[in-house]
Amino acid sequence: MNAWLILFLAGLLETCWVVGLKYTDGLTRLWPSLLTGLAFFASLVLLSIAVRELPIGTAYPVWVGIGTLGAVVWGIWYFDEAVTLVRMSFLALLLIAIIGLKLSSSGT
Repeated sequence: MNAWLILFLAGLLETCWVVGLKYTDGLTRLWPSLLTGLAFFASLVLLSIAVRELPIGTAYPVWVGIGTLGAVVWGIWYFDEAVTLVRMSFLALLLIAIIGLKLSSSGT
């Protein structure tokens, strides 16, 4: 499987575990905590597979960026978090940075 696809899936799972923390009530709710932990573990496993082929200096910030974008979008859609011009501008910059890292990577 392509390292970039694996990294993208790892980033989506990062979104899952970060958002999952909101549902665990401080890790006091069993099932949300277990699912969050599973997503965390799977995300790290996929990240570790992706960095076999991709530079860590590219893979890690892309992984974090995907997770960040996903968490913010989830927060806006499901938690009624603020949508402001400044916030959306910085999210656009983050997306540009992720794409830039992908395009300038010497990895596969």
